[in-house]
Amino acid sequence: MRQLATAAGVFAWGYNARRWSSTSTHKQADILNLMSKILEFIDKEPLLSAATIIMALVVIFYELKRKASGLASISTAQAISLINQGGKVIDIRDPGEFETGHIVSAVNIPASDVVEKVDKKFKNAKSIVIVCSTGSRSAPVIADLRKAGHENVFNLQGGLTAWQTDNLPLVTAE
Repeated sequence: MRQLATAAGVFAWGYNARRWSSTSTHKQADILNLMSKILEFIDKEPLLSAATIIMALVVIFYELKRKASGLASISTAQAISLINQGGKVIDIRDPGEFETGHIVSAVNIPASDVVEKVDKKFKNAKSIVIVCSTGSRSAPVIADLRKAGHENVFNLQGGLTAWQTDNLPLVTAE
């Protein structure tokens, strides 16, 4: 009985090994066939191939640059969560823009003064959300704050425009 079971096991192993190596050989042939088609395409369409490679490199470069800058953009929902957990909001827009409407409990500080005033006023803040109109002016401010040693500083993705698009409340000077 044992010999029969052992023989069946060897037969099954041998069959599976042949099937696996056969599949492996087919996969290798498929890969070689695909590579030859790609090289043929590159040979026949050099401009299109170059444009594709350049676009891929641009995307890779942009993504690496964005990750290397340490810029952490958060959505409006994430910003609300941080604010509810004791996070502070700094609005770096001009005072006139700030008066037309701002996030509840936001403090208006000009972009040039943020690093200096954060060290004094927001030393104990768990997190800080930096807000501008569209999210683009706050990027260099966040980079400066991170260089100064503030790790829990975030950019509101889309700025106050995204906040208004999501129909979230604003405080006006009225």
